[in-house]
Amino acid sequence: MKQTWLWFLQELDTSVTNMKVLIIGGGGREHALAWKAQQSDLVTKIYVAPGNGGTASEKNIVNLAISAEDLDKLAEFALNKKIDLTIVGPEVPLVKGITDKFKSLGLNCFGPSKDAAQLEGSKEFMKKFLFKYKIPTAKFESFSDLHLALEYLDKSSCPIVIKADGLAAGKGVTVAETHAEAQKAIRECLEEKNFGEAGNKVVIEEFLEGEEASFIVLTDGYTILPLASSQDHKTRDNKDEGPNTGGMGAYSPTPVVTPEVHKKIMDQIIIPSIKGLAKEGIIYSGFLYAGLMIDDEQNIKVLEFNCRFGDPETQPILMRLKTDLVDLCFQASKGELKEVELEWDPQVALGVVMASAGYPNSYNIGNEIRGLPSESNNIKVFHAGTEIKDGVITTNGGRVLCVTALGKNTTEAQINAYNYVKQINWKDCYFRTDIGYRAIEREKWIT
Repeated sequence: MKQTWLWFLQELDTSVTNMKVLIIGGGGREHALAWKAQQSDLVTKIYVAPGNGGTASEKNIVNLAISAEDLDKLAEFALNKKIDLTIVGPEVPLVKGITDKFKSLGLNCFGPSKDAAQLEGSKEFMKKFLFKYKIPTAKFESFSDLHLALEYLDKSSCPIVIKADGLAAGKGVTVAETHAEAQKAIRECLEEKNFGEAGNKVVIEEFLEGEEASFIVLTDGYTILPLASSQDHKTRDNKDEGPNTGGMGAYSPTPVVTPEVHKKIMDQIIIPSIKGLAKEGIIYSGFLYAGLMIDDEQNIKVLEFNCRFGDPETQPILMRLKTDLVDLCFQASKGELKEVELEWDPQVALGVVMASAGYPNSYNIGNEIRGLPSESNNIKVFHAGTEIKDGVITTNGGRVLCVTALGKNTTEAQINAYNYVKQINWKDCYFRTDIGYRAIEREKWIT
């Protein structure tokens, strides 16, 4: 039964007020999470480990000189500071078991367990799970032997998809148009070890036609709250060309996820996945991100699962979310998530990633960022690869900023975002100029 948010707040245990919150991670996603947490009436202090130049500039937010992968130091800090809630942003600490560690110490930590995080930590595990529970996905085979992989490739048609089995920061995927490209991608994993241990196995998948969408839910393993739909632009260059990246921009909502498609996603993918994990003895608590391919007949298949909020999808989604995120995560961390009607800004939010030239390959850091404009209620510049040196904000990564704007439709949101993007510059700055183009093409057709 749907409940009003006011009623829900009245039901809260008063012990969760004056909360201290720890956000794990240092990217644009974590800046957005900290920014949204800051808006909660339940929170008095926010720590981010390690954070970035953007989180360092926010009121009531403190960066910590602790790596997101140093589970021992993070746990020690949370215990000493009596942290009420930890929200884990990136995938690596989740796969390493940070949630298990924190909960063993009596700490509330929002994120899936180490066992649950295998959905992202191993593509082979994910694919076998999907097939076992008859959740629609592309056909696949996995290999650790180079010669067997190449033999299988010789019998396959192109285009074909080659994926490093483990975590590769969104860059271990190649959509190969030719056998030569596919062979190169396989060798980069199994022979050249370009992705380290993540490439000890490769997953070879059939190529799927259609339009991609990101569908993220928040769950405690029992109650499932779907968030607003979004669409990510994964490739580096305009019109979805060039190498894969961690994401060059995103917008929410996406028109490809109609109410009918939304219901199909929940019925065919999300609910069976949560129930399937429970049958395996895994209660999934956290954000679950389904990367989906939707064809012209609205058939839906899973491309990937991520066990956390997407980046850059987080930025536009949280720009639109009006419901208290901290309370939702806190209740879920205790296994007490309640069914509420999430409140959303009806406007479209669109985020443009500004990157260092050369990303996702080699790039320079340490360049001064100039022209950061004053923000408003409809514009927010989320930082990712930045740091503050001697009072100056400089680049410190491949993806540097995500300029996110609201608008009455995708066209207006895009215009608003790029008006800000054009004011910002640094040496070797790069960004796509067409974020949201699929939705804008639809809007032109409708009008």
